[in-house]
Amino acid sequence: MDIFSPTKRSEVMSRIRSTDTKAEVRLRKALFARGLRYRKNVRQLPGTPDIVLPKHRYAIQVRGCFWHAHDCSRANRPASNTGYWLPKLARNVERDLKSDEALRQLGWRVRIVWECEISSAKSLATVATSIASELQSGAPGGVA
Repeated sequence: MDIFSPTKRSEVMSRIRSTDTKAEVRLRKALFARGLRYRKNVRQLPGTPDIVLPKHRYAIQVRGCFWHAHDCSRANRPASNTGYWLPKLARNVERDLKSDEALRQLGWRVRIVWECEISSAKSLATVATSIASELQSGAPGGVA
């Protein structure tokens, strides 16, 4: 049973961002500080990648642990209304797999960055440096 009325639940859900999340903004700033220039939320590409580096044909998907059912402590599975939430999260994962594969079929390298992976300043710096190094070396990428 939901603790909110349908009207209140709708209001709460409407405030959940799909773009410019804290994790995305933090990663973008870290990449920019390393001299990387990018485009945000490119709708012409499958899955509308969060960060796109067209020069390198490199797309970064910053995924929230809950919404994309990551296997970590941040991705708590809902205990109520499971008939809605479990299929919803499963559809999100399936859609992610399809869009990532579609990007790869178009010749793009895809990097998945999980919210928990960049939660601390140190881990954020590590991921941003890893991406910059990968682009500089021309490594194949596709890290998931």
